Amino acid sequence: MKSVHSMILWTATAFLLVCGFSSAAAQESTGGRGAPAAAANYPKDVDPQSQFRLPLLKRDDLDDYGKKVFDSLAAPNATVIRGPNSIRMYSPKVAEVMSAANRYLRSEETGLGDRLLEVAILVATREANAQTEWTGHEPAALKAGVEQQIVDIIKYRKPVTGLGEKETAIIRLGREMLGSLKVSSETFADAQRLFGNKTLVDLVTLMANYSATGAMLRAFDMQLAPNQKPLLPIP
Repeated sequence: MKSVHSMILWTATAFLLVCGFSSAAAQESTGGRGAPAAAANYPKDVDPQSQFRLPLLKRDDLDDYGKKVFDSLAAPNATVIRGPNSIRMYSPKVAEVMSAANRYLRSEETGLGDRLLEVAILVATREANAQTEWTGHEPAALKAGVEQQIVDIIKYRKPVTGLGEKETAIIRLGREMLGSLKVSSETFADAQRLFGNKTLVDLVTLMANYSATGAMLRAFDMQLAPNQKPLLPIP
């Protein structure tokens, strides 16, 4: 009887510990909000909590300046940050500066509007073969009004035919700048005519920024969440 009683007690204790661990993992994986992430087969050097090659950085790991930057970027009551900023937070000054630039480049001040912004972002992420960025932005682009035809032209690198002048100019500019690594005089002149100098500088900076983010995600091997389906065809 004593051994049976001990077995029951041990089983109950183990159950409570497992439940407690699962609950904590769920909160940590979502900043304290939502269900735990499913298991994933990540590369050996990828941390399963962070989904990239560094441990998941928590707010409590930071100094006072880092905590201030963290609070400006994180969701309310979050204990961790996800996405590219989870990498940048290892250098809080980089995170702060880049986030400020991103906010401006995605604002109405550029003169591009949400739809053309997303077209530019898709071009940049496609040329960088950035799976995590593309998978996050394809649904955002569709929501912003980018037609499926345009998404597919960018995704599958189809010829640019039958599109508006501005969409055509953005796709050609991004493909040449980031893919061919040389922008023709004709492509530049078309973009300059359509957008003007100031918006053209913003457009080029936006695409360059997302290309740089793609490079960072490659270096740190950022993985999709286990429940995310990759949307970008990469050989």
